[in-house]
Amino acid sequence: MVDFIALPKAEVHIHVEGCIEADEVVGNCETAGIPLRRPRESLFEAHDLKSFLEMLDWICGTFRTPDQLAHTAYRLSQRLAKSGVRYADVIVNPTHWRHWRRNIPGMIEAFDEGFAAAEKDGFPPAGLCISLLRTQSEAEAIELVGLLTEIRHPRVVALSIDGNEAAAGRTGPRFADAFRRAAVAGLRRTVHAGESSGPEGVRDALELLGADRIDHGVRAIEDPELVSLLAERQIPLGICPVSNLALGVYPSLAEHPIDRLRKPGVPVSINTDDPELLGTTLENSYAQCAAAFAWDGEIIRQLAATSIEASYAEPSVKARVMEELAAWQV
Repeated sequence: MVDFIALPKAEVHIHVEGCIEADEVVGNCETAGIPLRRPRESLFEAHDLKSFLEMLDWICGTFRTPDQLAHTAYRLSQRLAKSGVRYADVIVNPTHWRHWRRNIPGMIEAFDEGFAAAEKDGFPPAGLCISLLRTQSEAEAIELVGLLTEIRHPRVVALSIDGNEAAAGRTGPRFADAFRRAAVAGLRRTVHAGESSGPEGVRDALELLGADRIDHGVRAIEDPELVSLLAERQIPLGICPVSNLALGVYPSLAEHPIDRLRKPGVPVSINTDDPELLGTTLENSYAQCAAAFAWDGEIIRQLAATSIEASYAEPSVKARVMEELAAWQV
């Protein structure tokens, strides 16, 4: 049996908002006198992407102090270590955090404090991908990029964009200038696309936003020419199979396209998206996919290698983890 925890790997598609534990939220509510949205046992209940995003807004709205944010970052790092993750690109979307929208530098500093303390204690390093929401305006997007360029915080590795593509409609043209400015400023660019939208969202991410990584991207499978383009350009997809099933993108793993994307040469990695809210772990996601698609040890090694290569980790970190992976035994 493969030990997926021991497998050296990175995680490149995981949200801070999806790693918050119920005890943290209950504690925040008790401290601030906030009534729970539901009974504790169903606190994280959601039925589709719309209700899921609304739940995130409520959860993040319970965070009022820098210490609360730092604690969440530290706990996230502990979660990564338990799954055998060696490095993570962690997405945070300020629009979900009601009390921090006007103090994004303070939010970044608080998360940085938690991640730095965790790394000092031997937990894996993490970079922050600061995310726009698809319903924001062009001006708001440019303002965020300007802020990130001005503060140049070393913890921030990328500009991201997420949210409900189906509800927001085509947004690539609106955010093209912001992503161009991010590229000029030296930020990497990762884009949620091809989840609630079809392959056209992935094309916009490539052609209009200059994405160097796609979060999800699974519905590219509906356009064979796009699949060939992703393979030719070696654009990595940060795929979250368990999340795709939970939110109804696909009805079963047997119908999930991760293996059909992998076979023609698209770089794919396995990730958890929102593991606490979805009740999953990275090792479980690997195990489920390996069983569903009959992956052998070398395919698993290649998937892990893709996760490392696709990450925004420092070259020295990538080299170290790749050495560990080369020595990994099935």
